[in-house]
Amino acid sequence: MENVKLYNGVEMPVLGYGVYQVTPEECERCVSDALSVGYRSIDTAQAYFNEQNVGDAVRKSGISREDIFLTTKVWISNAGEEKAGRSIEESLRKLQTDYIDLLLIHQPFGDYYGTWRAMEAAYKAGKVRAIGVSNFYPDRFIDLAEHTDIQPMVNQVETHVFNQQVNAQAIMKKYNTQIMSWGPFAEGRKDFFTNPVLAEIGRKYDKSVAQVALRYLLQREVVLIPKSTHIERMRQNFDIFDFMLSDEDLTAIAALDKGESLFFSHYDPDTVNFLLSFKI
Repeated sequence: MENVKLYNGVEMPVLGYGVYQVTPEECERCVSDALSVGYRSIDTAQAYFNEQNVGDAVRKSGISREDIFLTTKVWISNAGEEKAGRSIEESLRKLQTDYIDLLLIHQPFGDYYGTWRAMEAAYKAGKVRAIGVSNFYPDRFIDLAEHTDIQPMVNQVETHVFNQQVNAQAIMKKYNTQIMSWGPFAEGRKDFFTNPVLAEIGRKYDKSVAQVALRYLLQREVVLIPKSTHIERMRQNFDIFDFMLSDEDLTAIAALDKGESLFFSHYDPDTVNFLLSFKI
């Protein structure tokens, strides 16, 4: 597995396994399958309600804890220095670990400055190896990065061939922040898995549309956490290190970028109200 080095020196796998929308009933089995395939980075969150199941799978795997990279996220209803601090301890308990490899603020709402202070404290105490954010658009990302003692090491945002985050990634690089993709398959929207450009390129390398899409992001230095509940697809998503897209391929895929979300906008009041109403 290839790694990327965050600006504090922590090494993070460029490819991991995400458990968003994996039910608690399925999660332990899915994470166990992913680990058996070779994944060593697992991405969860307080709001996914499956941290405990991730912890169970890691504990039962027999793999050394230091060989697994665990990411989780603090939800809005746990925002604020005191509440976030308590929630971090709860995440540690559920994950059954002494430290979290990467801890993110899940959404840019609520008292996220207080949350960041709690995360900085956990980082300085050795309970967290790296800290960052998720879903922070450039405006709020810059504001946070400019007004904190420790700048975000990662920003996890919607990133796929239809929304490639080119400008956002350039801004992150100015702050030495690593971009990380959620939704690398756009959850199948816009006929993702039958896209003719990706399919044609895939035929050149005997690869699937999904593998081409992941490879494209990988060559753009984007960290990936594709999700599947099927072990064969986990294996397929893992098998992206034995080919290289040409400049011609990269140009063709770059042209698919529409530069807008296929899911929601954090500038939309209804979206904000929905996120704020979701309690854990």
